[in-house]
Amino acid sequence: MSATARLRAHLVSRVAPDGAVREPCRSRVLESALLFALLERTRLEPAARSRVAAYLTGHSDSPIPLDRLLARSALGSREPAADVLDVEQFLAQAPNFTGARKRAFLHAVLLLLGAAPGAAWPGADAFGLRGLHTWARVQVTAVKVVLAHAHRLPQLIEAADLDLLASTQRPGTVWEGNLLIHLSVLHALAPLPGYQQLVSEGIRTALEHQRPDGGMPFICDEDTWVTATAGVALHAAGAPAPVLDAIAGRLLRLQQLGGGFSYTEQAELADVDCTSVAVEVLHAAGPERHREPISRAIGFLHALRGRDGGFPTYLAGAPSEACMTAAAANALSTQGPRQHAMLETALSHLASQQHPDGSFPPDWSSSRLHTVFRATLAARRHPSHNTPDSPACHIIRRSMRLVVDSQNSDGGWGQQDGAVSDAISTAYALITLSTDSGHTAPAPAARGASYLLTRQRPDGSIDSPADSIGPRPFVFAVPALADTSTLLALGHLARRLTHPTPRPPAQPPPPAVRTAATANP
Repeated sequence: MSATARLRAHLVSRVAPDGAVREPCRSRVLESALLFALLERTRLEPAARSRVAAYLTGHSDSPIPLDRLLARSALGSREPAADVLDVEQFLAQAPNFTGARKRAFLHAVLLLLGAAPGAAWPGADAFGLRGLHTWARVQVTAVKVVLAHAHRLPQLIEAADLDLLASTQRPGTVWEGNLLIHLSVLHALAPLPGYQQLVSEGIRTALEHQRPDGGMPFICDEDTWVTATAGVALHAAGAPAPVLDAIAGRLLRLQQLGGGFSYTEQAELADVDCTSVAVEVLHAAGPERHREPISRAIGFLHALRGRDGGFPTYLAGAPSEACMTAAAANALSTQGPRQHAMLETALSHLASQQHPDGSFPPDWSSSRLHTVFRATLAARRHPSHNTPDSPACHIIRRSMRLVVDSQNSDGGWGQQDGAVSDAISTAYALITLSTDSGHTAPAPAARGASYLLTRQRPDGSIDSPADSIGPRPFVFAVPALADTSTLLALGHLARRLTHPTPRPPAQPPPPAVRTAATANP
């Protein structure tokens, strides 16, 4: 059995009778440290405290600076000066428009763990709620309350702040499936009078999700997202129609009244990413049969579209993001000529956001090739992709150059320039190359596919470091996503070999100096 067939069979075996592909989120040091600090403060659940302490001890020498700092700080040790986290470098991995909020959040976490006792009070822009979606509003408010208490500024805590935080707490339920927000709220309320019972119940609720390794995850699951990405990958790899029908049926049952989809059935906040991939799955399973739910999902995307032609993640009026714009563009590309105008404006926005080296601003992945492959697929699906100087042609040309030039000696690609190869980034690169149709030498794709084979386990699954980010720039792990991204890549490569596409126009040699104008037409 070929590597693709083994991976496809493995992923098909993960599809439950109800069409879902379920995969728990793995433990993360951030939430584990926050839980440990809560248990230390309240002296509750000593057995659970011992388990999470053991988890943190196992990460106190992590090669990841943030994890090492958080684990050691939570356990009461202090990071050697030479190993202190480079905060500026870390925060640079998040989009600029989130910078003040992320800095305040990290400040609050480090204060709670005793790692930043002398940090200054953040600027007021860190706590503004205008234009924020519900998750961000609660997280920002929790951070504000934590910092106000730590800095002895109780006058800054308003009754409305406490009401908002308390409204997220219900015994046995993690609000929106987000354990990081859940734990942040408990930390905000724990030192305040009148909330002891609520905090105790909230801790017990959180412990329902403590993992076997003793740690805590970022979210309970993202099963809707995993199911949708599995559907797209299985379609690309030629999975049987009944499998796609089962996945589509599952997604149909999860579609919200407004037409959108969220990352998990536990959440109400829909987003462009999940909705866009769900559209692709429903279209693949039967565009006529699913015309009405597809139309509602496209309507959801239309409602969020920005004036610049781009798309945000969650909320109309929020800044457009390249990755979400690429996701929406791929969904729009399934709808034929009636969406070409909107697709073209989305591609224009993408082209304006692409850096001279072919990469894009930070997104929801720690791999720079994530937006690259999605943008390239969207560009390739637009009729203008062969038209010289069109946005689509520019996107493809820059993306292809980045991928070809950044391949590692082992045949794979890493998350960033100079990083060691990993399966997920390599899959993203191969999807990009699969749009090429043969005018680039096939050797990079062949070497990349060979690298992927070295990352396949005996059961067909794929071994890879995680690339998912939430909240930005904190990485979390849902292992099944390595399988879905790799199968998607292998499916696209097989399709390229079976159905070659016309050769695009010859690529001109890059100029010696690229100006902003020529780099971003």
